[in-house]
Amino acid sequence: MAFLSDTLARVKPSATIAVSTKARELKAAGRDVIGLGAGEPDFDTPDTIKKAAIAAIERGETKYTPVPGIAELRQAIAAKFSRENGLDYAPEQIIVGTGGKQVLYNAFAATLNPGDEVLIPAPYWVSYPDMVLLNGGEPAIVQTTLENDFKLTAEALEAAITPKTKWLVFNSPSNPSGAAYSRDELKALTDVLMRHPHVWVLTDDMYEHLCYGDFVFTTPAQVEPALYERTLTMNGVSKAYAMTGWRIGYAGGPVELIKAMTKVQGQQTSGTCSIAQWAAVEALNGPQHFIAERRKVFEERRDLVVAMLNQAAGLKCPTPEGAFYVYPSCAGLIGKTAPSGKAIETDEDFVTELLQSEGVAVVHGSAFGLGPNFRISYATSTEALTEACERIQRFCAACR
Repeated sequence: MAFLSDTLARVKPSATIAVSTKARELKAAGRDVIGLGAGEPDFDTPDTIKKAAIAAIERGETKYTPVPGIAELRQAIAAKFSRENGLDYAPEQIIVGTGGKQVLYNAFAATLNPGDEVLIPAPYWVSYPDMVLLNGGEPAIVQTTLENDFKLTAEALEAAITPKTKWLVFNSPSNPSGAAYSRDELKALTDVLMRHPHVWVLTDDMYEHLCYGDFVFTTPAQVEPALYERTLTMNGVSKAYAMTGWRIGYAGGPVELIKAMTKVQGQQTSGTCSIAQWAAVEALNGPQHFIAERRKVFEERRDLVVAMLNQAAGLKCPTPEGAFYVYPSCAGLIGKTAPSGKAIETDEDFVTELLQSEGVAVVHGSAFGLGPNFRISYATSTEALTEACERIQRFCAACR
């Protein structure tokens, strides 16, 4: 349409949302579909958090809230950063947004000028590049490899930085690969960043509490305190507390950056939902025991899915350290013919044929900037995952 902005033409719809929508449509039409596209826990929000929200309603906490968040939540976030990450942020260094997505968007809106580059390791969460484009910046994609467990190396980071680089977006554990960086791996990257003082770091720590085995989570400003003044540390309650629909994300950073982001948000949505904020206060300050219990379930599911996918002809699936995704390669099936008779030439062909043939909805890797792979979310029941993996095995075996 002629009256739409030129910027919008540079942006793609979210592939993960598109897959979930397609799966829902097929289910509604009577197809037996197992949807493994959505990145949200299948657990319910804990009762203590729900009760805190109900109590907030009954207390009349139903008015406009301050743009950067209610004082009680900003204090709870500051306490969380101190307790869990060794980062000291005053409440005025904290902003609360409508999900982590808004926090990231605010940061780009507040800082990017035309031509500014944002380094984004691939595979990446689908929204990062498009948020950069919407705010006038240029995504600079840095490829990783399956051989390096989809992790950015110091050498690749060094080679990608230019005088135009403004941000590095850093997501660990990663959506879509589940890759998580050890302290030593992170230190190698922060050493590079220390040599380039014009580059800021935007960390997406949303999957912090979903790390498996003896893996210990760390975040860049914790590993290299000298980066504190040019790091925005973003997190939220969506994944660890099963609160995706409550839409609460938050970040800590330098006062001037938080003020600028607050200015953007003040002209955009204003303060986040009052009830959701009070629920998040309880999430951060209240009982935490269920996180470890749920993490154990996720770890068992991860092990099941990795084992079953590695038994499928033509697939290769590394074992990720965190999040609730696996990112198998389907390179062994490219060039083959699906049971329908159609040629599989790309990972998008693979996932399309898998959905049509076996009713398993996954997301193609090219949507995340790195293929031929696909992403499976194992945030669903063990029974559904077992059935889905058996269908994937059957589909792969039938490809010729």
